[in-house]
Amino acid sequence: MTPSRVVAVDGPAAAGKGTLARRLAAELGLPYLDTGLLYRAVGRRVLDRGADPRDADIAAAEARALTAADLDRTDLRGPEADMAASAVAVLPGVRAALLDWQRDFGRRHGAVMDGRDIGTVIFPDAPAKLFVTASPEARARRRWLELQGRGVERPLAEVEAEMRARDAQDASRSTAPMKPAADAVVLDTTDLDAEHAFRVALDLVRRRLGG
Repeated sequence: MTPSRVVAVDGPAAAGKGTLARRLAAELGLPYLDTGLLYRAVGRRVLDRGADPRDADIAAAEARALTAADLDRTDLRGPEADMAASAVAVLPGVRAALLDWQRDFGRRHGAVMDGRDIGTVIFPDAPAKLFVTASPEARARRRWLELQGRGVERPLAEVEAEMRARDAQDASRSTAPMKPAADAVVLDTTDLDAEHAFRVALDLVRRRLGG
């Protein structure tokens, strides 16, 4: 049974869904979960073993061994972690291992959950679903500025190429491809600042939750 206060926030990288989901959770008094961290942590565990994240057996074993402490690692961001996360995310064994974990989290007290398949697979009956997106150029620039803010210098064109490659992999995978749920509201943030996007999303979610 899906609780009446699950908010699914899906979409590609750097569309602004993480910032938006955290603000929605705080405003609505709900727990927040960045489900992408689960896949990043699994990918990182596989890399720690010196293994290939595309190795289905090893990746599934690491997913089953995942602990809450793995989500607190400081090396879950960056190109290596991005591609490892995308690689393990296509594996049915990994997704199955993490499915119950995510559902249990949302069922406890409701939640705002940020990911790529919350509204289509994890909680298809969630009452409030957003698919947050933006143009590849806008998302690449946001990620590039984020990297600069952390002191990481990389060519903008390279960041955009990596983002497009990951989009293609996420959208074309046979298991839970990234796409809007049929009943999700698509929010394009290309020309919206964070405050405007938040206000639009909050209004939509409150109407879906009934207040």
